[in-house]
Amino acid sequence: MAIKAAVITISDKGWRGEREDVSGAVIAEILGGRLGAEIVMREVVPDEVRRIRDVLLRACNLGVDLVVTTGGTGVSPRDVTPEATREVIERELPGFSEAMRFEGFKKTPHAIISRGICGLRGKTLIINLPGSPKAVKEGLEVILPAIPHALEKARGEGGECAEGS
Repeated sequence: MAIKAAVITISDKGWRGEREDVSGAVIAEILGGRLGAEIVMREVVPDEVRRIRDVLLRACNLGVDLVVTTGGTGVSPRDVTPEATREVIERELPGFSEAMRFEGFKKTPHAIISRGICGLRGKTLIINLPGSPKAVKEGLEVILPAIPHALEKARGEGGECAEGS
């Protein structure tokens, strides 16, 4: 299955050019290398609900299958990525976020501070990841195997979900 993806980095410092977008590069590399995804959009936006919402909607309107964000999922006053994502998605997929937090908690208790959410807008899967390159790698490792199946189901493709029936 060909996957078109967008990578959105939410970072005030990154947007101002004061910090290199390492986490976005890690996401693009993993999606391209492990899923064979074509990265058709890559942007850095500030931690502002309206700007995040607008770039998510633009990505969905481009017809991408997958949007992965990095940053803005913590509890700092400017961390608003989940709020913006919630305004865009139509159906939440809490299992993705729960699995990432659960596995992350095994490595650090700080993983449970992440408020990232995941969900669908139409046939586009949107995934919020934390801002650190390490958390991005670890989070994607957990959910990567489920992404192709989730995209197939969102497209109305694929057979039954139950194996061995």
